[in-house]
Amino acid sequence: MLHIFCPHCGELRSEEEFHASGQAHIPRPLDPNSCTDEEWGDYMFFRDNPRGLHHELWIHAAGCRQYFNATRDTVTYEILETYKIGTKPQFTDKTDSPKAATTALGEKV
Repeated sequence: MLHIFCPHCGELRSEEEFHASGQAHIPRPLDPNSCTDEEWGDYMFFRDNPRGLHHELWIHAAGCRQYFNATRDTVTYEILETYKIGTKPQFTDKTDSPKAATTALGEKV
């Protein structure tokens, strides 16, 4: 079972209490009324689906009901960090992960 740290509650809780809500850090158009149908469609429906690190929006649905962001490795399903919305993530690419740091030092993972 996966356990997720809620940055609002400050507790490590069961995965069953949370729901993923898609990609994080998607800026809303400043003037939605001036968007073309194609621009609005891109904003509403098209998301990145990378292999590796991905920043996602989650909600603690069965707990504090607050949204937060998580950095997750889509290959291993490992959640590297959770952080409140508006905070910058610590991990921004694969070389920032703790496993990459130990591998770079020549240690076996």
